[in-house]
Amino acid sequence: MTVWTPSDDGFADITSHDAYLAGPPHNTFARMRRDDPCAWTDYPQGEGFWSITRQADILACNGKPDIFSSARGIRMEDQTYAEYLARRTFQETDAPDHMMTRIKVARAFSPGVVAGFEQAIRDLCDEILDEALAQDEFDATKAIARQLPMRMLGRILGLPEADLPWLVEKGDALIANTDPDFTAHVLDRMTTDEFRLMPFNSPAGAELYIYAKDLMAQKAAAGDTGGVLHMILQPAKDGSTITEEEFRNFFCLLVAAGNDTTRYSIAAGIQALCHQPELLAQMQSGSVWDTAPDEIIRWATPATYFRRTAAQDTELHGKTIRAGDKVIYWFASGNRDDAAFADPFRVDLSRKPNPHLSFGQGGPHICLGMWLARLEVRVLFQELSRRLAHIEPAGPQKFLRSNFVGGIKELPVRLKRT
Repeated sequence: MTVWTPSDDGFADITSHDAYLAGPPHNTFARMRRDDPCAWTDYPQGEGFWSITRQADILACNGKPDIFSSARGIRMEDQTYAEYLARRTFQETDAPDHMMTRIKVARAFSPGVVAGFEQAIRDLCDEILDEALAQDEFDATKAIARQLPMRMLGRILGLPEADLPWLVEKGDALIANTDPDFTAHVLDRMTTDEFRLMPFNSPAGAELYIYAKDLMAQKAAAGDTGGVLHMILQPAKDGSTITEEEFRNFFCLLVAAGNDTTRYSIAAGIQALCHQPELLAQMQSGSVWDTAPDEIIRWATPATYFRRTAAQDTELHGKTIRAGDKVIYWFASGNRDDAAFADPFRVDLSRKPNPHLSFGQGGPHICLGMWLARLEVRVLFQELSRRLAHIEPAGPQKFLRSNFVGGIKELPVRLKRT
């Protein structure tokens, strides 16, 4: 039994958010990988772009930041230069600016530091699962997957526990700003010019900025100089400090990306357990934990794509990509490429090697939080699997309305406990 089979006709409009309501249009991506792996794609809302769909090509291009720049935005939407400057995070910069910011906070997310969080994550998983599994049927995205990432991030950032539900809500409004279940300001259904200088073109960005500013003032008054947020405020070697705008955008990025990436990986892993019963026994055997987190994250592919902009003319598959052209790396396609993954539509918890693209491998923008994401996924499924005798779907799953964030927003399940 497969976990999920795509249903698109092979000719979906991959720019449309509605094309992802039943999950990514993988039949279309398969056709593109086969017939035109560097395809010009028209974009009704702006300038068209080149779609890169093969795993090997994405990996190779991602390793050439001098040719494929991040410093014009990471989403397919067009921006004015003023909008780009107002919204950018270190994700949307090139060397040396990117590395200057990254160095400030990399230590807080290093493998050694993250390993020290394991017991705290396990304790949180115990609390979350004890509450969720008191029921026989529930929405696993809401009751389990939505809970762990933000509660853990709240501890890392030193945020009050009482504020976390509000922060999750605002993070959803930011990163899922095309889904009416998460925001009243749906990006492609209304005029959002009022917020065009806010992160993600969303009013939630303004609210989070006010929250972050007040939080740091409270920490300063209390003499609290620990944590990631304090690190990012420290001067660089040349004495420069980040602006208020840059701090706002960094905080919004942490809230949105630090929550959603792991949430939708956990939801996808639970989906896999429901449809491939053998996975539960493999988890319970304890033999797959070195490889299982990366396979679950490959299967989830929470970031459907990332954009780059050509800094110079270059060629790929006989096509000339001109300087200034937008280029989209379709991670959702690369992670199902059967040239890189045997039987890519099945979850293989022992898959090794696993050259998935979910962390942006191959380039300087590799995910800062990848070690934390792997640890959270591993510990959550260790604790969940030891409590389960059986789990199955209890209703239809629902995917986000988004061409950028790949995720199951509703996952009704029915279970038996051990």
